[in-house]
Amino acid sequence: MTQTHDRATDPGESSAVSDDPQAASSAVEMWLAAFDRALRAHDEDALRELFAEDCYWRDFVAFTWNLKTLEGIDEIAAMLQAQLPTVDPHDWQLAEPASGTAENAEAWLNFMTAAGRGWAHLRLVDGRCWTLLTTLQELTGHEEKKGPRRELGVTHEITRGRKTWKESRAERDARLGFDEQPYVLIIGGGQGGIGLAARLRRLGVPTIVVEKNERAGDSWRKRYKSLHLHDPVWYDHMPYLPFPDDWPIFPSKDKMGDWLEHYVDIMELDYWAGTRCLGAQFDQGTGTWTVRVDRRGEEVVLHPTQLVFALGVSGYPNTPRFEGADDFAGWQGHSSEFTGGEEDLEGRRAVVIGSNNSAHDIAATLWEKGAEVTMIQRSSTHISRSDSLRELALGALYSEEALENGVTTEKADMLFASWPYRLLPAAQIPVYEQMAERDADFYRALTDAGFELDFGEDGSGLFLKYLRRGSGYYIDVGASQLIIDGRIQLERGQVTKVVPEGVVIDGDRLVPVDLLVYATGYGSMNAWLADLVSPEVADAVGKCWGYGSDTTRDPGPWEGELRNMWKPTAVPQLWIHGGNLHQSRHYSKYLALQLKARELGMDTPVYQLQESHHVR
Repeated sequence: MTQTHDRATDPGESSAVSDDPQAASSAVEMWLAAFDRALRAHDEDALRELFAEDCYWRDFVAFTWNLKTLEGIDEIAAMLQAQLPTVDPHDWQLAEPASGTAENAEAWLNFMTAAGRGWAHLRLVDGRCWTLLTTLQELTGHEEKKGPRRELGVTHEITRGRKTWKESRAERDARLGFDEQPYVLIIGGGQGGIGLAARLRRLGVPTIVVEKNERAGDSWRKRYKSLHLHDPVWYDHMPYLPFPDDWPIFPSKDKMGDWLEHYVDIMELDYWAGTRCLGAQFDQGTGTWTVRVDRRGEEVVLHPTQLVFALGVSGYPNTPRFEGADDFAGWQGHSSEFTGGEEDLEGRRAVVIGSNNSAHDIAATLWEKGAEVTMIQRSSTHISRSDSLRELALGALYSEEALENGVTTEKADMLFASWPYRLLPAAQIPVYEQMAERDADFYRALTDAGFELDFGEDGSGLFLKYLRRGSGYYIDVGASQLIIDGRIQLERGQVTKVVPEGVVIDGDRLVPVDLLVYATGYGSMNAWLADLVSPEVADAVGKCWGYGSDTTRDPGPWEGELRNMWKPTAVPQLWIHGGNLHQSRHYSKYLALQLKARELGMDTPVYQLQESHHVR
C-alpha cells in the first residue's frame, strides 16, 4: 500500500522545481546509453559512476531468475559479474516520456534479454540511479497467444470428424492427470492457485489445480456471513479479467466466491474440486513428484515435475491451548471455523480473543445477531479507517482517479514494487502521519475506550505490518465504532485459563462466556509441507513470509524480499504462491515465467538462492 513519490517527498530532499518531461527524457536517454555501454563492456568503474551511493536494484526474474533486491553498488556489481554472460541485456529504451527534471527523473523502460522482453522502472537522483526495478514480462518465442497472436479457434477446412471446442475440452479433461501428466500441480484452488493456473494455461503449460472444497470460491463462501473485501476493488483484480466497472468497491464474500467459480470456467482451467492432497514425495530417479490425491473418493496418483503450494497467505490456524479449555461448556473454535450461521444469538455471551481483522469482523457479526460481545485485546493493534486508507495510501495507484491519470493496474503493480523494502518504511511513514492527523478524533475516541493502538514499531503503518508479520492490524469498516460506543465490550490482558463458565484474564478477572472464538491468527505456510511432504522438507524450505526486518514476528537477518514467496526455494521444484489478491495477481506472472522457462529446458541460473534461517 504505497503511494508514488518524487524524490522531493522522500527522505532528505525538497524541491519546488516543476516537471520538465523533455529534459527528463533526455537525461534518462543519456543515462540509458551510458548504462548500455557499461553493461556491454562489463565496465564496473563506469557502472559505479551511474549509480547513487544509496542505490537499489530490485529484479524480478529478468537478471537473477529470482526475486532479489541488490542494495548498493557492490551488490549490484557482484550480481552483474555473475549474471551478465547469460542475461545479455540490450535494446534499452524509454517506454514513454519520462517525468521529473533533468536532475531528478522517473521513467518507464523497455529492454530485452537473451530470454525475453523486460519492463523496468527507473528513478534518477542528481543524474544517477537511485532505484531500478527490472522485470521479465515475456519469453521470446513463447509469448502468450493474445491480441494479434490469438488462435483462430476453428479450422477453416471442412473435414469429417472435426471436433468442437466442447469435445476437445472434454477429451483434455479426461486425459490430463491420467494418460498425460501435468507439468505443474498446484495444491490449493483459491484466488492464488486459480490466478497462477490462468497464467500457466496462457503459456501452454499443462497444469492441474487441486482444491479440497466442492466448488471454486468456497474458501470465500464458507467464511462468516458479514465478510467483504477490505481492500478496494481496483486493488483486487484477477489476472486478465478485471472486475466489471460497476462492481461495488467492497464486494461481499459470496460475490467473490461466484466470481472465482466463473473465472475457472472462463479461463478453461483444469480444476479438480473436491480433491484433497494426501501426500507428496520427490522421486530423484525420474525428477518428478509423486502426489497422491483423493478425488471425490477415488485415489489418483499424479506425477508433476513442478509442485506449487498455493494454500493461502498463511499456514494452519493458531489455536492456543489454554488450561481448562477442554472443560468449557459452550461452543469454542478458531475464527476460520466461525461462519456466523443463522442461529439466534440474542442475549448469548460471546468472547472473541484477538483484535485484528477477523476479530473485529466476527465481533461485529456477533453483535449484529444480538450477542453480548467482549473482545479481548492481548497486544496493540494498528487500525486504519477504510476511507482514509483508500484516499491516502492507495488512491494514487488503485482508484478511478488513478485510472484517469493513466495509472493502469499493471503500472500500479510496478510502482508498488518499485520501492525496495529498505526504503518502504520512510515512504509510508508520512502517509500514516497524515492519517493520524486526519482521524485524530477517531483515534482519541478509541483510546478513551481502552483500545491500545499503534502505527507499527517505526510508524510505517498497515502495509509494513502485513509484509513483516501478516497480522497486527484492522481496516475499520465499522466495528471500531461499536467499541467506541461500548456496544462491543473491551478487555485488555492475557487469557490465563478457561473455566466451564468463561475465561480468566491475567489470573484474576473472569469474563462469563457462552461462545468463544479464537481470532488468534495462523502459522507459517511451510507448516503445510511438514504434513503433506515431510518435516525435513518443511524445515529445508524454512519460514515463509517476512523479510528479516528484525521486528515483532519477523526476525533477522535482513533478506530484502519475502521469504520463499514466488521464487525458487531451497527444495528444487517446490514453490510457494500466496498473498492477498493484489500480490497473487502481480507475482503470479513471475512465477509462471519461471515455471515455463524450466518446462522449455532454458538455462535459468538462480542468483543467490535464499538461505533458510528459520524453520516452522
